[in-house]
Amino acid sequence: MKALVTGVAGFIGSSLAELLLDRGAEVTGIDCFTDYYPRAMKERNLAGPRARDRFRFIEARLQDADMARLLDGITHVFHLAAQAGVRKSWGRDFRTYTENNIEASQVLLEACVSHPTLDRFVYASSSSVYGDEVAIPMREDALPQPVSPYGVSKLAAEQLCTLYYLNYGVPTVSLRYFTVYGPRQRPDMGFHKFLRAAIAREPIVVFGDGAQTRDFTYIADAARATADAGTRGVAGRVYNIGGGSRVSVNEVLELIGRVTGVRLDIRRESPQKGDMRDTFADTTRARTDMDFRPTATLADGLRAEYEWLQSVVR
Repeated sequence: MKALVTGVAGFIGSSLAELLLDRGAEVTGIDCFTDYYPRAMKERNLAGPRARDRFRFIEARLQDADMARLLDGITHVFHLAAQAGVRKSWGRDFRTYTENNIEASQVLLEACVSHPTLDRFVYASSSSVYGDEVAIPMREDALPQPVSPYGVSKLAAEQLCTLYYLNYGVPTVSLRYFTVYGPRQRPDMGFHKFLRAAIAREPIVVFGDGAQTRDFTYIADAARATADAGTRGVAGRVYNIGGGSRVSVNEVLELIGRVTGVRLDIRRESPQKGDMRDTFADTTRARTDMDFRPTATLADGLRAEYEWLQSVVR
């Protein structure tokens, strides 16, 4: 495998790159270091891949990259580059999401049309495409109705993948990740913020009543599913990638208290626009096609993220 990983300096991208290298692949990574969170964190994510002989890094936006050079010899594309964040996707900031999530995806897909030796194009989508009107557990054949501009942008890029598969035969596979967590998690995400606050003995802010539920997916399980989608995913299909259990935020906070040994100071604020009430993945399709089976328990995954944060917090 000669893989291209876009967004390689990110949380999932860097973890995926290391897994692919462990499996013997050659990996080209590209990232433009958007300012959504500090570059130093992304550079730290890249330290592992950069230490490997079969890794090459390019710093550029996809829209500005030399696509012929970027895709030369590539057999698998793993497209994880995107502007993250539900809450920042409103108002004027939405332009950043259209550029980084929709336009960049279209540019890459278009370049792959003239790349006939491509085995798979794996796109990182999101459970945010579903919205609040779908039955639980969420199935891939449900009608997506996103409740945030971020979700709209991820769904638009996912639909582009389907169009390029149907019209040009680009072998796309889309993965709808459900709340990925673990070491290297972005600083804007809930577990990172909760654990960091516990370490610093600071208040934890929870939006809403805490009864909202999520299907939390450990990073190693998400990275493995992504790599396997490159070899076992069926072209043209969409897959849910979830951790296998539906847990409330209040239950998570209780678990964080046990993992850290800290009595948490919880402050509650109003729900935020665009936050989904509940998510829970039906992963039957991924299990059938790719033998996807999450292995990490929430307690073990939280403990791993806590230990990682303790090592990086200054």
